[in-house]
Amino acid sequence: MTRPLDLRPGLSRFATVLGAALLLLLTFGPLTGRANAVTAQTGSLSFSGDPGEYISGGQATTYDAGSAQLFDVSGANDHNGVDVTVIAADGTRSSLFMFAPKGQTLTSGTTYTGALRWPYATAQDPQLEFDTANRQCDSSTGSFTISSVVFGPYGYVSALDASFEQYCNGSPLALRGEVHLTTPPPPPALEIGLTVDPTGTIDAHDKQPTVRGTVTCNKPAQFSLNGSINQDQKPQPAVNSFEDVVVACTPGAPVPWAIALTDYPAAVGFRPGSAGISVTGTAPDGDYPVTAGTGEQTATIGLSVS
Repeated sequence: MTRPLDLRPGLSRFATVLGAALLLLLTFGPLTGRANAVTAQTGSLSFSGDPGEYISGGQATTYDAGSAQLFDVSGANDHNGVDVTVIAADGTRSSLFMFAPKGQTLTSGTTYTGALRWPYATAQDPQLEFDTANRQCDSSTGSFTISSVVFGPYGYVSALDASFEQYCNGSPLALRGEVHLTTPPPPPALEIGLTVDPTGTIDAHDKQPTVRGTVTCNKPAQFSLNGSINQDQKPQPAVNSFEDVVVACTPGAPVPWAIALTDYPAAVGFRPGSAGISVTGTAPDGDYPVTAGTGEQTATIGLSVS
């Protein structure tokens, strides 16, 4: 098992296009990875150890989200696990990783036994790691109970209540701890839409087209538009394209865009009539480690001289 990772304009010279009025809402995202860390609204991390236990020093300690410099939580996009990072008021850093076996969802009301730490945990093993004050185990065994975990989009952790028990470096001395936290309501996942006008214009001088359309979004987003246009002509077809044209989208109403394709050496001029187009739109979600996309849209548009 891989160790969890801490979470902490231009026009091209080739083909262009756009076209047909189409609207699609579709979101793509990675299946694995880690959601952005979020600061707990309320929370506490407490732990204590048997006398002589290495990580705790045999002492009982509690850190509260209200007084800590940092009290963050993040989750796996596939809801396989969570990690909590706390930096106390005095600068002491504590880290807690709790992951179900690979491919499983971390589930409320479940106790995970036989938990190991990286690199000894295999895909079949749950994973538990707790370190604090620059004290770490080379190896450890243990278990943890997820009393409750609530995930939002892409591994956003809305709430967590869990307890854990860890034995460091083969020692029989136990460290026991609990974590309880809530976070602000998760932001919505980004949803985007793209339309292309069914008609375009041709510049009377360079014979290259201008295409138009709109983008929509449910929260602010920076679209990247890529497309191509082609027209069947003899003896040679006319083609052009654009790449990474940025359109700023704000929610509430469709945002118009227009792209004038630039001329280039050896370019074939477009003629009035129909042309085939293909266009895609993507936008990164500012709240989650994912990019929303419209997919590739293909259609036929009508061109006329402007």
